[in-house]
Amino acid sequence: MARTDERRFGGTIRERRRAVPRRSPLGEAARSAASRGPYVSATSAAIGPTPDIGFFERWLTAWVALCIVTGIALGQWLPGPVKAMGELQIARVNLPVGALIWVMIVPMLIRIDFGALRQVTDHWRGIGVTLLVNWAIKPFSMALLAWIFIRGAFAQWLPAEELDSYVAGLILLAAAPCTAMVFVWSQLTRGDPYFTLSQVALNDLIMVFAFAPIVGLLLGLSAIVVPWATLLVSVVLYIVVPLALAQLARRLLLARGPQALAAALRRLQPASIAALLATLVLLFAFQGGPLLRQPLVIAMLAVPIVIQVTTIAAFTYWLDRKLGVAHCVAGPSALIGASNFFELAVAAAISLFGLESGAALATVVGVLVEVPVMLAVVRLVNVTRSWYERGASASRREPRAA
Repeated sequence: MARTDERRFGGTIRERRRAVPRRSPLGEAARSAASRGPYVSATSAAIGPTPDIGFFERWLTAWVALCIVTGIALGQWLPGPVKAMGELQIARVNLPVGALIWVMIVPMLIRIDFGALRQVTDHWRGIGVTLLVNWAIKPFSMALLAWIFIRGAFAQWLPAEELDSYVAGLILLAAAPCTAMVFVWSQLTRGDPYFTLSQVALNDLIMVFAFAPIVGLLLGLSAIVVPWATLLVSVVLYIVVPLALAQLARRLLLARGPQALAAALRRLQPASIAALLATLVLLFAFQGGPLLRQPLVIAMLAVPIVIQVTTIAAFTYWLDRKLGVAHCVAGPSALIGASNFFELAVAAAISLFGLESGAALATVVGVLVEVPVMLAVVRLVNVTRSWYERGASASRREPRAA
């Protein structure tokens, strides 16, 4: 099993050693992983099946665009049924959308192995950089960009009554890092899978406690009324309960062996993507009228998101280089640092502000731009590998020279 798991992430340990310089920290990381013995197999099983970018993931932007067209068409052609579906609510939670979001989120959370937290000290510099960016920089920089563009540069072209809602949606989008697609991005940059897994597990643990306070603080600073009761219910409904159920399912599957976990994740992945796309169809069915009246809204909402992702990724990558972090860690670090947990953002926006809100639309735009922008970051990380390793090697030598 260990040999099979090693192939999923770029070949065997011996092959990965040949692919890097003699003294590269990647070789050390591989030897360290090998020394962990059986734990490597369990950790790799946590990630599930081969984290290569699949057909649906590769063309996610196209599917989202198709969902936009389909949703708007349904909203215009079948206004009665769409309205009736929108009224199926309990405590401001739309029941069809809530069910879809659970189907969307739970398979992602089954992948997470909190046992990987014991590996945090193996990559403490990369972990530290990513935590700094994810929780102390990214949410606040997105709030700043939202104020600059939504309340400033683009305000005259956006509906005045939705400005606060758009800002709120952008804040929700940046308030938590991605937990699923980052495994794909890590594999595409030949990243260390054990760093990626331990970083995602740590982020998920922090998210349980930090998501609501960060969102509440930034909404308050933006002079947006914070519905604390609804926000806390959203955290319980879309983080705590799904995470608990996912970990229970994970334990039951692993009791039957790692192959059972991998097989279950393969079966659940299409359902997760289908639930995401169905959620988007419903969202745009409710958003169709405003979008037809102002089609440039999506483009204007995309501007701060694209700027945020690219600048945060570049800053994280640069900081890792200055600290001498290995490239196999810096690549995933930059991508996790720049990523957004858009599934959670969509769910929270719907719960807090409603299906037809500008906040829900803003989070959906995050889904629209996620794949092409992150693939561009992957490309940048790969083509700058030599430049990065020269600088990182120099940074590692400086303390010894001093």
